[in-house]
Amino acid sequence: MRRVSVVGNSGSGKTTLARELASSLAVPHIELDAMFHQPGWQELGRDEFRQRVVEATAAPRWVVDGNYGAVRDIVWEAADTVVWVDPPQAVVMSQVVRRTLRRVVTRQELWNGNREPWSNLWSLNPATSIVAWAWTQRTKYRDRYSAAMVDPRLGHMRFIRVRNDRDRRKLLVEAQALRAVRPTGADRAARSPDQPE
Repeated sequence: MRRVSVVGNSGSGKTTLARELASSLAVPHIELDAMFHQPGWQELGRDEFRQRVVEATAAPRWVVDGNYGAVRDIVWEAADTVVWVDPPQAVVMSQVVRRTLRRVVTRQELWNGNREPWSNLWSLNPATSIVAWAWTQRTKYRDRYSAAMVDPRLGHMRFIRVRNDRDRRKLLVEAQALRAVRPTGADRAARSPDQPE
């Protein structure tokens, strides 16, 4: 578990888990949303987006979170593990509504000065409301990642499906154990020549 792709529906908890996993493994956390959404909610161009992801995933260890089809091939070609965060729909919707309400009311800055618009709370259009997006995308993501788990072309990756808090805790315990026994080059480089390993 050196290069991990964390995927899942909006509101599933994937970014929270990705941060926890990156911390447990002591590796960088790369949030694709932060890379893609430029100031004023302008979208980063496809070619530049792909180039930035290539550069970010050139590192030997990382946790990337996000579902972007434009860069999935880059991330998954380099990844050795995919964590699919897939809680029940009721949990997803509860989390995304509460999160959206909090962000809108507090005017919380997300990425590059962007804040969630009030329309996220009332619009039924998935293109303009993250709540509507989360409601309508569940089947698509389930079909996509269920198929990926059994796709022989992706046999180089281990798939881990996280459906509840027990699965989350189990994954983080495994990550912490891996970190504890990992003699990384960075660890050795940080030691003085006479410091024992």
